[in-house]
Amino acid sequence: MSEKRFNPEKADMLIGLERKKLLPPDKIVGLLNIEPDDTIADLGAGNGYFAIPMAKQSKDTLYAVDIEPKMLEMLRENARKEQVKNITYVESDFDPIQLEDHSVSKVMISFVMHEVPDINKTLSEIRRILKPGGTMLIIEWEAVETGSGPPVHIRISSDEMVKILEKKGFGAEAISLNPENYGVKAVIV
Repeated sequence: MSEKRFNPEKADMLIGLERKKLLPPDKIVGLLNIEPDDTIADLGAGNGYFAIPMAKQSKDTLYAVDIEPKMLEMLRENARKEQVKNITYVESDFDPIQLEDHSVSKVMISFVMHEVPDINKTLSEIRRILKPGGTMLIIEWEAVETGSGPPVHIRISSDEMVKILEKKGFGAEAISLNPENYGVKAVIV
């Protein structure tokens, strides 16, 4: 497993109480302004930390996309416990994303952009799957030294992420979530 890719053996840490204090899922999901008819893609859905709360807000499909089958299996089990039935599980890399063109109105991609091999290709794929007027929310590690998370040298600062998005034709706004993490809300312009 590469230095960049998350180890599924550490998945329990993704749903701990400390993380819920630092990154309250309902508050963060609220940044997407999900409507009941929204079709959503959670790219790098993992074990469902954001996927399950998003799926609960929409009556339409949430596509849980992850390259790691073990993470999708954990998500399937967590969704079963929460009685969430509108999730479609998609084992896929992000180049290409195994979803149809213009198939989703909202995209969440949390703690994954620093892992992708080619951020421009990933953003092109997100652009392809987003419906016109769709919204994307990226959650990432700020490029500062912290006690957890990926090494600083592979992190992308919030300022840099906004610049990358703007070069790819997105309107982007950075949102500080806490001293270690940020969100960027983006729309196609």
